[in-house]
Amino acid sequence: MMDWNTIAEQLQPHYSHFNVQGRILLTGHSHQAWPNIAREAQLKAYDDAALLVDDKWSRAFEKANAVRDFYLQRLGDTQGEIALGTNTQELLVRWLSALPWREKNRIVTTDGEFHSMRRLLDRLNETDVDVVQVSAHPVATLTDRLLAQVDDRTAAVMCSLVMFQSSEFVPNTGALAESLRQKGVPLLLDAYHLVNVIPFSMDDENLHDVFVVGGGYKYCQFGEGNCFLRVPKQCDWRPLVTGWYAEFATLDQAPGKQVQYGTGRWAFEGSTYDPTSHYRAASVIEFFQNQGFSVEVLRDISQAQLKFLTGELQQYEWPNDIELPSDDIAKRGGFLVIKTARASALVTALRAQNIFADSRGDSLRLGPAPYITAQQLKDAVRILHQVVLS
Repeated sequence: MMDWNTIAEQLQPHYSHFNVQGRILLTGHSHQAWPNIAREAQLKAYDDAALLVDDKWSRAFEKANAVRDFYLQRLGDTQGEIALGTNTQELLVRWLSALPWREKNRIVTTDGEFHSMRRLLDRLNETDVDVVQVSAHPVATLTDRLLAQVDDRTAAVMCSLVMFQSSEFVPNTGALAESLRQKGVPLLLDAYHLVNVIPFSMDDENLHDVFVVGGGYKYCQFGEGNCFLRVPKQCDWRPLVTGWYAEFATLDQAPGKQVQYGTGRWAFEGSTYDPTSHYRAASVIEFFQNQGFSVEVLRDISQAQLKFLTGELQQYEWPNDIELPSDDIAKRGGFLVIKTARASALVTALRAQNIFADSRGDSLRLGPAPYITAQQLKDAVRILHQVVLS
């Protein structure tokens, strides 16, 4: 593979609308820049709507199918289907509404889930649902500790594959899925911080009956409106929260006394949506293909950048309240975490210097993207050191 810095330098002109050369965007774990081709795709969505009016939907569905195929490929999945949604929250609501709440009222999860899932579960915990939060750390034993909390009342287990606060990859999810399979308890995994930055295979991990949520806002460079729920092909669930697209698979059947659902993804489909996001995503998928950006290549770039960034951080002396990340980057996702009570203030100070980072609590998160050069990482660390000492 070509040197990662050379790749970054060659990529930057493709992201000129996001001005990746004029500012340092270390929020690749949150919102990566879109290539210029995405702007052209948004205009194409408008032009198709203007030309075709309601007949635009055949083209829109082609774009949606390209997005579905991409997610399945990036998940290493030949046994699942993809339901698309504007955000993971709406997909989680549909999924949660299909659980057998009359028979089981317990959810087992972690205390490290992103707000989309965390808030829904916190609210359920204020009702008759018993939500058990297992400590997300240490991740090495997380799946065992989740399993230990499962009982006959457990409706589901919900957990991230990569923790959004620490960037730690959660191991042994295949073994967790097998144990839950024997107990008849469904598993939902949040893969938002895994898709398109860490190679993964649902097939190899034998996760054929596992549900997965995620999206393209971060490492896929798709922007908003491109989230997904991975559903087992033969799933026959009946979500209480259901859109009329869920009838597409049964429109040729006479209405019955019971609301009809298709199987697999069809049961979780929503309703009429803005297809512009899928036009944009499909164009980025084509761009990635033209650049040869398999997930393996993107992982190599990310790991090289994180190694370089770690090395730069270690070149400086830091105050005692600044805890540098470990150099064990192989077990992490696409960003580094510096622990400090000043995380939020440092984000503000860096922004004043045209460096974009973010924070979650006491975690300052630094996430390079493929278009970030070595010189930009050097400059970012130098300026971070200056603002820390100021």
